[in-house]
Amino acid sequence: MTGSTAASFTADDYRARMERAARTAADAGLAGLLVAPGPDLVWLTGYTPPAVTERLTLLVLAAGQDPVLVVPALEAPDAHRAAGAAALTLRDWTDGKDPYAATAALLDASGRFGIRDNAWALHLLALQHAMPGSSYASLTEALPMLRAVKDVAELDLMAAAGAAADATFEEIRNVPFAGRPESGVAADLDRLLRRHGHEQVDFTIVASGPNGANPHHEAGERVIARGDMVVLDFGGLRDGYGSDTSRTVHVGEPTDEERRVHDIVREAQEAGFRAVRPGAACQDVDRAAREVVADAGYGEYFIHRTGHGIGVTTHEPPYMIEGEERPLVPGMCFSVEPGIYLPGRFGVRIEDIVTVTEDGGRRLNTTTRELVIVE
Repeated sequence: MTGSTAASFTADDYRARMERAARTAADAGLAGLLVAPGPDLVWLTGYTPPAVTERLTLLVLAAGQDPVLVVPALEAPDAHRAAGAAALTLRDWTDGKDPYAATAALLDASGRFGIRDNAWALHLLALQHAMPGSSYASLTEALPMLRAVKDVAELDLMAAAGAAADATFEEIRNVPFAGRPESGVAADLDRLLRRHGHEQVDFTIVASGPNGANPHHEAGERVIARGDMVVLDFGGLRDGYGSDTSRTVHVGEPTDEERRVHDIVREAQEAGFRAVRPGAACQDVDRAAREVVADAGYGEYFIHRTGHGIGVTTHEPPYMIEGEERPLVPGMCFSVEPGIYLPGRFGVRIEDIVTVTEDGGRRLNTTTRELVIVE
């Protein structure tokens, strides 16, 4: 059921991305971008190195220059097959040669460059040695919105990933919960996500009873019992694009308090969604959701940001949090996921991925946000 991300985008798509990234870097006062293996390299070129090794692989982007991918000679055949290879120049180097001198020859020796956050210190220090007058800033610091706005094809892939996660929830709500360890339900989530096309599963949180008060609880061997509230939070990558959804279910009939807390979170999630519109600040989404929880008297128990961006990774900028004044732009995708966490008792979280449209927002998760009863 999985497809190929490379097949979804052409060399022209990757060329446009690299040109836009180079222009954005120049507008930010950078001499260029240096992109090591990781999500940015895949997004910009369609190339995933066969292995992450100590050998230098680096995409060099600068406005007015053709993009160059520096690769070890033994990996050049794989790089030539990448979907974006036709949009760049490949420079291979052999063991025994100095790849840093070859890379420095492509760069302004006194320039300031944005560099991929996960670049090895080994490579950065060697480049600094080759260009003592150069300086560097992390891409997250320098260009946090590089991948934030998705095009139509990307939004289609995001929607497909969301639909696959929804299909997973529709099936998981019908499996037995009571009498099973959290890890068993988590394994079911992993299996179902993969059945519905995910090539990578990043997390399968199953947090029952008091464990639900820990937002990032890892599914363990606690046996789920009747009367438990259970937070389910799961997602990963389908055709290279992310899913992430949370629903809270109850094993058997809930108490009045449990229903009330769930209703508050559902109302907060709706308020956060309604705040999504072009030009609104990211913090407006957080404020809208948080106000509902605070007004209900549970403000101190909403202990995390309201949302995070998602795309070729499941967590990336922008972030829906107080103090983030960056405006929302059509094509941005992020989670809206308020929660209430009562220590030693239970937790509730409801999460959808939302994309900004021309006149508001659109949910990419559409399963019910009502409290679901499971057995």
